[in-house]
Amino acid sequence: MSLLEIKNLQASVADRQILRGVDLVVNPGEVHAIMGPNGSGKSTLAHVLSGKSGYEVTGGTVTLDGIDLLALEPDERAARGLFLAFQYPMEIPGVATMTFLRTAMNAQRKKRGEPELSTPEFMKRVREEAKKLSIDPEMLKRPVNVGFSGGEKKRNEVLQMALLAPKLAVLDETDSGLDIDALKIAAEGVNRLRSPERGMIVITHYQRLLDHIIPDIVHVFSRGRIVRTGGKELALELEERGYADYEQEAAA
Repeated sequence: MSLLEIKNLQASVADRQILRGVDLVVNPGEVHAIMGPNGSGKSTLAHVLSGKSGYEVTGGTVTLDGIDLLALEPDERAARGLFLAFQYPMEIPGVATMTFLRTAMNAQRKKRGEPELSTPEFMKRVREEAKKLSIDPEMLKRPVNVGFSGGEKKRNEVLQMALLAPKLAVLDETDSGLDIDALKIAAEGVNRLRSPERGMIVITHYQRLLDHIIPDIVHVFSRGRIVRTGGKELALELEERGYADYEQEAAA
């Protein structure tokens, strides 16, 4: 069975149609890259999958592990194994990163009928994963993303992903605002989480991220739908030629 199956997905924001019939299948173990220009609907797809408010689904279906994803609340989608890494991670003043991580992990475990993690077990997991991502333990004591650099914010999200161990990870422009060193560290963290059971969707404008997170399949997004699908070499072609041809094709 496919992990994620999207059929003819249509969605609008403030009565403006953005997604115009998206079809996509992600199998366990696959990494899919979605590339396209600004305004093509890439981030809208990510937000619709996560259940963000303000996005109205006007047609089509989405299933995750055979379950109707669109019928679930955002927290239920997360408990079922969906994770979204935001392009611009939000700051949460007054909430320590460590507290946030523990609350998120135990909330998901509770939804799945699993016991909460003990403090020693939780601390052990966090320290192990933080070390792999070169995260300073002092950073975990600070309020979530407050005063963090772009690289720290993205590493913090990869840490969340590692701890929550989702079935499907959607990375929305995770390279946004990163210098090359921060990009490498974040990408290495993502690559460590590749597994035969987990699927990933990597949304990006640029080839440079895909030099580090090498996709199995690349899709070109234009005017609210996928207009071409190919292998990793398609990303190189896009870097060289741009999106103009696809935008004209989508408009035709």
